[in-house]
Amino acid sequence: MKVVLSIKPQFANKIFDGTKKFEFRKAIFKNQNVTSVLVYASSPVQKVIGEFEIGEIFKFDLETLWDKTKEHSGITEDYFYEYFADKKHGFAIQIKNKKRFTIPKSLKDDYNLTPPQSFAYWNSKEKETIS
Repeated sequence: MKVVLSIKPQFANKIFDGTKKFEFRKAIFKNQNVTSVLVYASSPVQKVIGEFEIGEIFKFDLETLWDKTKEHSGITEDYFYEYFADKKHGFAIQIKNKKRFTIPKSLKDDYNLTPPQSFAYWNSKEKETIS
């Protein structure tokens, strides 16, 4: 099973150029069968631009999470702490085996989904959106 994540274009591009090896989240999907992520580059791109396999998923207090991921975070420390401002802990999804699509895909036409607030589960047989 795959999960669709809405990611700002500047960060989505860093995933595929290799400078961002962790995707940070305040909340994470619960389904243990999720093995890969479809990367939906949010506005103004609004396309699925690629996918990656999930390595490990880390959950730590913010100081520990930043310490373990900062070298390949693709973001500044200030941005990290701003993003998690109201949280005591956070999640980092390790990015493995990334693949950028030659032709970006339409979330609606190719996956029959609308852009998720947080994430959406997707497989070829069914879909479930979580906001």
